[in-house]
Amino acid sequence: VECSSADEALAAAGAGADIVLLDNLAPQELHVVAAQVKAAHPRVTVEASGGIVLGTLPQFLRPHIDVVSMGCLTHSAPALDFALRV
Repeated sequence: VECSSADEALAAAGAGADIVLLDNLAPQELHVVAAQVKAAHPRVTVEASGGIVLGTLPQFLRPHIDVVSMGCLTHSAPALDFALRV
């Protein structure tokens, strides 16, 4: 479930979500919310997403973050033109 606040994340985890995606949170807020979710629901997977690029990735890596999504890996990738003939 995609969440943009602590209240949303805790409600989603409490409702049975397996994965809580914390979207577009500043690193400091992200880590506080992730810790709250893990404290209340230790088995929920916490994912960080939104505006994360290779240069800022270390700021998002902490013990309560299980997964990091980086859209820049796909929407910034250059196109490759090729053909396959069988």
